[in-house]
Amino acid sequence: MEPYEPDLTDVPVTAVLAALADDVRLQMVRALAEGGEAACGTLDFGVSKATRSHHLKVLREAGLTRTRAAGTSRYVRLRRDEMDQLYPGLLDAVLTPRPPA
Repeated sequence: MEPYEPDLTDVPVTAVLAALADDVRLQMVRALAEGGEAACGTLDFGVSKATRSHHLKVLREAGLTRTRAAGTSRYVRLRRDEMDQLYPGLLDAVLTPRPPA
């Protein structure tokens, strides 16, 4: 069974922003932006497997990621080009590190 991945034109920007509002999900998006496609299990940010799966589902349903199955493994990647086309500058603004206060 393929996971649900919405067409980005059906995703309101508020859903994208809500998905990015969580620190763990933001770390996942940053890791995918820097490293490209990754096995789901490698996106370990100190949360349980179930919590990691939940965060990946939220990102996928917000249109931020795509999931690819290869055997028993799942690989996730950022939908960067599509996001940049629909919401120009949004990911750049979110992924750019802020200077220390």
